[in-house]
Amino acid sequence: MATSREFAEYVTEQLQDAGRITCRRMFGEYGLFCGRKFFGMICDNTLFIKITEAGRAVCPGLPEEPPHEGARNCFLIEETDDRELLARLVTATCGELPEPKEKTRHRKRQGAGKEKAQAQEKAGHRRGKSSGAAGKRDSGK
Repeated sequence: MATSREFAEYVTEQLQDAGRITCRRMFGEYGLFCGRKFFGMICDNTLFIKITEAGRAVCPGLPEEPPHEGARNCFLIEETDDRELLARLVTATCGELPEPKEKTRHRKRQGAGKEKAQAQEKAGHRRGKSSGAAGKRDSGK
């Protein structure tokens, strides 16, 4: 069963005391972010928060389960009505998580366009094609 948009919006609202919380649709479910830090998921109308030692200190004894098959265990949050407790848990968790890495922009290799043009030119010559414009200019002399 997929998560309803209404439940995702409700959970996001409940977490607002922890900071700038956003919820993004990801792989049919929802990812939770505090600023740029990914800290949890909402899957099948259930809240999951990444496990950290700081989170364990705030909420000892929380059940741990993977949000989906093949995922690492996360804290399974069954009670989403206590805004204060959720804010403390998310604040502690995000405080321990590393900053996300800066995305690097991939640049084209220098000369890649020139190399491609040269390869296409060679391919044209191998097929017996001539450059029509150059041939016409030379024939007029």
